[in-house]
Amino acid sequence: MIKAIKGTRDILPPATKVWNFVEEVSRRVLHCYNYQEIRTPIFEETALFARGVGEETDIVSKEMYTWQDRDGSSLTLRPENTAPVIRAFLEHRLDQRPGLQKLFYIGPMFRRERPQKGRYRQFFQIGAEAIGSESPALDAEVIEMVVEILTQSGLQGFQLIINSVGCPQCRPRFVAMLKEKIEQVASQLCADCRRRSVTNPLRVLDCKVPADQPLIETLPSILDHLCQDCRSHFTWVRKFLEDRDIRYQVQGRLVRGLDYYMRTTFEIVHGALGAQNSVVGGGRYDGLAEALGSKVPAPGIGFSIGEDRLVLSLEECRPELARQTLDLLVAPLGESALSHSTLLARELRRQGLCVEIAFDAKLKRALELANKLGARHALIVGDNEIQAGVYALKDMATGQQLNVTRDSLADKILYGKH
Repeated sequence: MIKAIKGTRDILPPATKVWNFVEEVSRRVLHCYNYQEIRTPIFEETALFARGVGEETDIVSKEMYTWQDRDGSSLTLRPENTAPVIRAFLEHRLDQRPGLQKLFYIGPMFRRERPQKGRYRQFFQIGAEAIGSESPALDAEVIEMVVEILTQSGLQGFQLIINSVGCPQCRPRFVAMLKEKIEQVASQLCADCRRRSVTNPLRVLDCKVPADQPLIETLPSILDHLCQDCRSHFTWVRKFLEDRDIRYQVQGRLVRGLDYYMRTTFEIVHGALGAQNSVVGGGRYDGLAEALGSKVPAPGIGFSIGEDRLVLSLEECRPELARQTLDLLVAPLGESALSHSTLLARELRRQGLCVEIAFDAKLKRALELANKLGARHALIVGDNEIQAGVYALKDMATGQQLNVTRDSLADKILYGKH
């Protein structure tokens, strides 16, 4: 039997209900902040990610799904979507449109990582990008928006972590100093950190290996080496967050895994996920457009919600989201009643009710099915009911049975009215 490929999985009902809920909440909040949806291709030229994300990042060097097309070009399934959004922004000259360009996306990404709880090789992100401003007030607004999405989804107990990773003026000096310090302890670090100490020293600070943490704690913090402009920018970001009563923790070793980040970076973590506890990651990428060949600066900031991880967290703290909401199961008694029931069901569905018909079941089995499906009501339709124009409506929670006319049926189910 053919099965799903390792690192992928089928998302089945009732879990799909939670996914739809998360996406509906996200779309509602994003609309309130004037974000509009963009849909980019799921594969791009490999050079887009090599130049945008960084050739020495783990994503580009180890995790991408890349292949040679028939014309000899190198193509890659998107491992993230900020670089594609900026590519589309530049290609279609969205900078010519008035105001900030606020774009959001929902869709699958692909990385060949080791599958574990909350981490898959095909995973889903809900992300947003605000392009066209360097203002720290925009940074705070973006963070506020993602906090609003999580709050309106019902997630509790999450923690916001923020940092500044500097800019092209101050970061290179810090990286050079950091590299020297790492070299002094490199032999005691894990293999990944030893490799990163040469290719991408900042990523050493993001190591998750427990045995490495005491040594990493001794390494310098970029917050002590920011230039005046970056220090001022970060101070204002914090002030704007405090004005909004958004609680945060400053963590000087939060660097994220992508080269394009500068100045503000942030994560939101949640304890229900265990080791893979990051639900949201984001930051500012003021130089990304230039890295992709633009001669015109396009400063921006964005985030991505790991939808898989958010759904996992919500399934633990809000199990009611996955419960089936079947309003009515119709139990027709006989062939003529079945014909009548199909038309009645169509009428009720057009009024917004979720209705199922027990096509082949006897009355006892139909009521058993109503219980198993979690139906709120069962409707018994026989020849006598059709002739009288009155149906027997059973409340499956209380067992109470009422006689209800066709005209009042929808209101009774929806609002409990006679």
